[in-house]
Amino acid sequence: MTASRRSALVTGSGGGLGLAVAGSLAAAGCDIVLHGIEEAAVVEPQRAALEASHGTTVIYHQADLSDLAAIEGLMAAIHQRFGGPDIVVNNAVVRHFAPVEKFAAADWERSLAVNLTAPFHIIRLALPGMRARDFGRIVNMSSHYGQRGARDRVDYVTTKSGILGLTRAVALETAGTGITCNAVSPGSLPTPAILGRIDALAAQRGISREDATRDYMKERQPSGRFVQLEDVGATVAFLCSDAARDITGTVLPVDGGWSAA
Repeated sequence: MTASRRSALVTGSGGGLGLAVAGSLAAAGCDIVLHGIEEAAVVEPQRAALEASHGTTVIYHQADLSDLAAIEGLMAAIHQRFGGPDIVVNNAVVRHFAPVEKFAAADWERSLAVNLTAPFHIIRLALPGMRARDFGRIVNMSSHYGQRGARDRVDYVTTKSGILGLTRAVALETAGTGITCNAVSPGSLPTPAILGRIDALAAQRGISREDATRDYMKERQPSGRFVQLEDVGATVAFLCSDAARDITGTVLPVDGGWSAA
């Protein structure tokens, strides 16, 4: 990161991967806009800890990304506070599990809105300021499932595939400027949802959590271990640095070799 202070919006950053990404960007000297759907009081401990740890400004904005007016309010607030975001990390995601014929229409529409339409609008609203400053870093969080199919998760596969198309289109439209647009594709992360699935697997098979984790990972990442949230955060921070000025339109897997299998 350059010595000048940059501002970074990380959506879906009240906890988990988004908070780890925000931490890496704060460590690189960025002011941070945390975002989520939780009440501010719920996120306040994370916000305060991040600000105290890195000495940068950290604010939180609550917004439902399925609502265009809420997105516009979020971006207007960032513009008022920081003059607009220099860095955008589209991380927020919703997902549902069901076969296509049983997939609820409302769940499909919400997934499209949050996972794909919201990133489009955030980028659309951030780009004029980035062009004016001739600096911008856009990182869209995809997934291993953005590059291949999977059963019972049609919304996730579709939107994570779509985010790759959005990434490439924006990269070409901003090529030759100080703006880049890339995607990061993490493998299996030790999120509460995945750890819950492993606990359920252990209970179903009557085995230990350690054995269930080994079985779960064996079907996925050749490394045999979870990708750490902080490592994904460090990857994003690198893509947002001056050293990555000529990396644009790429999909960078952080998946322990899963994409090579």
